[in-house]
Amino acid sequence: MRARKVTSGEELVLRELRTGRLHLVVMTVDAAKNTEKKILDKCKSYDVQVLRYGTREELGRAIGKSERVVLGINDVGFARMIKSSFSN
Repeated sequence: MRARKVTSGEELVLRELRTGRLHLVVMTVDAAKNTEKKILDKCKSYDVQVLRYGTREELGRAIGKSERVVLGINDVGFARMIKSSFSN
């Protein structure tokens, strides 16, 4: 977060997707159906991969914040590192 490579929150992630700055989106498995549909549809239209990870508490804790449902990664190297850790 401090390096400004992560955007958190539904509206901010949607805005960043529209600008083409995001390389990866991480969404919790307990996201609301409406949120899930909005994020998945937008990611599909902008060809951005979505990874599912834990609960909102776990995702928030992973970035040192309160509960978060969706994160956007705007750094190519950081996105690649996260993708590789999910595949292992």
